[in-house]
Amino acid sequence: MFSIDQYAYSNRLKNVHPGEKVAFALVTLLIALVAPQPLIPAIIIALMAGATIGVAGIPARFYLQLILVPFSFLVAGVAMIALTISNQPQAGLKGVTLLEWTLGVTPAGIHLAGKIFLKSLGAAACLYFLSLTTPMVDILTVLRQLRLPALLVDLISLTYRFIFVLLATVNDIYTAQASRLGYASLRTSYHSLGHLAANLFIKTYRRSQELFTALTARGYDEELRVLEAVYPFSWPFLCLAVIFDLALVILMLRT
Repeated sequence: MFSIDQYAYSNRLKNVHPGEKVAFALVTLLIALVAPQPLIPAIIIALMAGATIGVAGIPARFYLQLILVPFSFLVAGVAMIALTISNQPQAGLKGVTLLEWTLGVTPAGIHLAGKIFLKSLGAAACLYFLSLTTPMVDILTVLRQLRLPALLVDLISLTYRFIFVLLATVNDIYTAQASRLGYASLRTSYHSLGHLAANLFIKTYRRSQELFTALTARGYDEELRVLEAVYPFSWPFLCLAVIFDLALVILMLRT
């Protein structure tokens, strides 16, 4: 999580207007979801990876580590979609038969599983492009400019902030336990993990109360006001994004 935030502030697309990146990522994500053929999401996966690694300068190894997370979940999920259990004969069903029940796959099931897999991974690639190239404060600025309710934007901001508070608290507790040999054996590891889970909520709650107290002392009136950065529009990026999405739409309509 810390690395994602670090790359969002240091990538080569950092100075591109955040509205352009948000629009590009969301429009491309929508195309990936509505495309009837799996070819379109496959193209989106490849080109989004190329844009994130080649254009934005995100290390390929780090990107692959990130994309393996949804990839693993999707493989497990679509495997269940591809499998078919039936006691009736079906065209193309191949598998293992036991007590008149057949567990196997059909061409239709494999096609559906592959389609869902590519659509989901394409959507994940779009969101990774956005999160790795655009700091959260800039995304929140775009949401404010879109006139989203201030309460909703503040909730997103505080939730994002407390993800880091939670991770920092876990790291502090784990470091303190490890320095006292709390994970020297399997038995002590379970014991230490139980204490970590028990103390995590209490410490995080205290940190949240301290943050709220600090906000109140600085005149918090149910709306977080921050200094917003001003970015010029990047016409080369905008033109390339429009051309790319139009090409995807044309390809989608012709296939």
